[in-house]
Amino acid sequence: MLRELLFRGCRQCNGRIRLPCPPPWRRTTAGQPRTPPTLFHSTPYRWHASCINRARKAGRALREGGAAPSDGCGRRRWRVAIRDTSGQDRLLAAPAAPAWKRPLTLVGAAVALGTLLLWLLGSWLGSAGAVSAERLRFAEVTRGTLTRDAAVNGRVVAAVSPTLYAPAAGTVALKIEAGDTVAKGQVLALLDSPELQNELQQERATLAQLEAEVARQRILARKASLLAQRDADEAEVARLAALRDLQRAKRGYELGALPEVDYLRAKDALESAEIRARHASAAARLEASDVALALKTQEQLLERQRLLTANVERRVEELNVRAPVDGIVGTLNVADRAVVAPNTALMTVVDLSRLEVELEVPESYAEDLGLGMTAEVRIGNTVVPATVSAISPEVVNNQVLARVRFEGEQPPGLRQNQRISARILFEEKPDVLMVARGPFLEAQGGRFAYVVRDGYAERVPVRIGATSVASVEVLEGLAEGDRIVISGTERFADAERIAVAD
Repeated sequence: MLRELLFRGCRQCNGRIRLPCPPPWRRTTAGQPRTPPTLFHSTPYRWHASCINRARKAGRALREGGAAPSDGCGRRRWRVAIRDTSGQDRLLAAPAAPAWKRPLTLVGAAVALGTLLLWLLGSWLGSAGAVSAERLRFAEVTRGTLTRDAAVNGRVVAAVSPTLYAPAAGTVALKIEAGDTVAKGQVLALLDSPELQNELQQERATLAQLEAEVARQRILARKASLLAQRDADEAEVARLAALRDLQRAKRGYELGALPEVDYLRAKDALESAEIRARHASAAARLEASDVALALKTQEQLLERQRLLTANVERRVEELNVRAPVDGIVGTLNVADRAVVAPNTALMTVVDLSRLEVELEVPESYAEDLGLGMTAEVRIGNTVVPATVSAISPEVVNNQVLARVRFEGEQPPGLRQNQRISARILFEEKPDVLMVARGPFLEAQGGRFAYVVRDGYAERVPVRIGATSVASVEVLEGLAEGDRIVISGTERFADAERIAVAD
């Protein structure tokens, strides 16, 4: 190789020119000379750029075998050449590059690596992050029979639990204690009511007075009837006498012994007697009717008084508070020897032979609830079948009260107001897609679910149908065999796609 030695001074400006440390010489193609080093001017002034350009032109001219260019002042720059051993050199073919160093191979590998990185980056950006599977609960969509039911709470109540009240104001004397076993008709408490006793005495006195009045009215009625009958009889006798007189006058008139005037007078007397007889008979009948009506009125007053007296006697008898059923005394609402007002609750008697369960059903199930539905009552570890027997017509505190009656024999050991749980069976739907029930229903509003595929949970829209205590019906959005997240979706923050780490 021919090294170029340049003068160290610039004949144009006498500035210093130096040779920098050149980079390694490189070969572009086989057989071409290496690139010579480039000269740099050390002066910081801008107008020395022309000197540098002239130096570069001089280098190119020397390589091409021409004369040294002028420095701009008519002087030429000289070079001293030292012959090297390039004439003895032999060109050798460059060894073939390895496959991994070939340009096409490197380009293909770079493209494949970039594609893989882009796919991984897109997957990572498409998911909101990663959640550990240990914090989630999964369930598989299956096909089967869905029993639509509702889990509710309730308490044991007596089917017959009458409350006894004070019939009148007075002082109560208790004959029993709470929890005592009583029989039907047994006296449980006594009420002392002087006002009611006084009222009973007054009613009895009025009854006796009316009884005497009715007896007197009966006597007067018989007397009036007799008088009316006497008048009727006397009128009849007078009529008969007038009839006989007329007959005698008629014979005398026919014989000529009696004038016609006497005959006519006898005839008029008969007619007058007949009229009086008819009136007397009618008056007797009217008098009898009047007397009977007056007597009946008095008898009705007497009967009314008897009813009033019987009612007061019943009220007095109710002062002895008796047990209406066989059972036990539940709650005592008053103390012994306390003064109570009318209709004050005294105590409750519970019939333990007939117990029912009062369930608190949420308002959302009110339309589905009906009489005769099957229910399962859980008492401890035992499940007892029952039937809905009564439903409240009103909603109280977003709940509907329903009573269920045990089928068959009543379970032993039940107590009043004992808290229990139950399950009401609404219907059975065969051959439906269903999945285990979980918090995802509330977290996503029942409109979305996260399906696990290839390590990612994807958010898909779903439509939920009937629900039960343990399962829900899937109408749209999922297929049999899909694996979804049923618990822990609140950590997803409504992301469309999220990684599930094992």
